[in-house]
Amino acid sequence: MSVLSTQPTRTETGLGAGLIAYVLWGFLPLLFELLRSVGAETLVAGRTLFALLFVGAVLVIWGRMAEVRAVLTNGRMVRSLMLAALFLAANWLIYVYAVDTDQVLEASFGYFINPMVNVALGMLFLGEKLNRWQALAVAIALVALGVQALGLGHIPVIALGLAVSFALYGFIRKTAPTSSAVGLFVETLLLSPIAALYLLVHFAVGHAAFDMGTLWLLALTGPATAVPLLAFAFAVQRLTLTSIGMLQYIAPSIAFLLAATVLGEPLNPLRLISFGLIWLSLVVYTADSFVRRRRAALATQGV
Repeated sequence: MSVLSTQPTRTETGLGAGLIAYVLWGFLPLLFELLRSVGAETLVAGRTLFALLFVGAVLVIWGRMAEVRAVLTNGRMVRSLMLAALFLAANWLIYVYAVDTDQVLEASFGYFINPMVNVALGMLFLGEKLNRWQALAVAIALVALGVQALGLGHIPVIALGLAVSFALYGFIRKTAPTSSAVGLFVETLLLSPIAALYLLVHFAVGHAAFDMGTLWLLALTGPATAVPLLAFAFAVQRLTLTSIGMLQYIAPSIAFLLAATVLGEPLNPLRLISFGLIWLSLVVYTADSFVRRRRAALATQGV
């Protein structure tokens, strides 16, 4: 069978995996809503430990624990992953807090502006420059952020916290090149002493007592964390970055719709305008990325 004949199947499986990842991420607030009584800190601690157990089991089944040992013996890699893990934990904590306090709309806005924060990090730390379309996209995003602040009546701290923490997490992870599964395992392994200590103290002072239903839901946060990430890693290997860039807006769009309908969060006209502006910003940015990659591909082919 030729390479050309297998390419559509490869792309289709990648697209399917990407859709699974982003749809699962989009519906994650519903699981957190069911665990509202647990509290944000306890949920994040439990999520860390159950994700560690789930990913560890997957790596054992796949026979990839040697990769984990290689990472753990690399001091520079461990330091990078520890810093990444702290930003990941902060991101999880902010997101769960947003669900607990009925601010999923603002959380979804944070993930919408995440690409623009990535652009800012590239300018600050990598010396990247913007072309006119990218600059326009960033300008629209800044206006959207200002309108969102007016709609909320205060600076959108949750949105900014989510966007910045996740952007910094991704930025640092690039300095520690390892697979998503191995990286997540090491990150949760490094966080696990803190998570376990927190839960022990929390239970010791009588602040937490789970029934079996709650415990099962908390255990579900392990696969709910790992499965989308593993599906995403599978998709990245089979799709172009432009395709991944388009898919990444699925999760915050689902969260936005859930917040405005199922969770019943208020959406005033100013906030609706801000979402419209950020979607416009993302369309401009993504279209520019698509055109530039298309031109680069044509130039490589000598067209």
